[in-house]
Amino acid sequence: MNQSALLRPDWTPATIALMILGFVVFWPLGLAMLAYIIFGERLRGFKRDANSTADGFFAGCRRSHGRYRPHFPTGNVAFDDWRKAELDRLEEERRKLDEMREEFDSYVRELRRAKDQEEFDRFMRDRKNAKRDDNGPVAEYQTP
Repeated sequence: MNQSALLRPDWTPATIALMILGFVVFWPLGLAMLAYIIFGERLRGFKRDANSTADGFFAGCRRSHGRYRPHFPTGNVAFDDWRKAELDRLEEERRKLDEMREEFDSYVRELRRAKDQEEFDRFMRDRKNAKRDDNGPVAEYQTP
């Protein structure tokens, strides 16, 4: 059994023991463990949302930092020109990667929507068939 299975957010002997130990050592630790046991399943979604928000914030900071940061010349014109060209190329690559990520995210959202629609249609079909077996014909469900 691995450690992630031992410390899953559930009422396991390990989590109960850690909670009790936390209350004995320092009561906020026990309270934190209790909160983890009760609300731990929701932490994944919270962590994902917090990470995406932070990523978006820092990506915005990186973009604005790169655009508005003054580039002090080094005195070597060839190096300054090369550095400006490389920074412009990297910014273009970053923009392309951001666009590709947005396209992928929309593709995944569409796949999830299609999967959800398929599951819902299957549920309605099964429900219709079950009612037809019990009470005769039932009004047909139409997908939009």
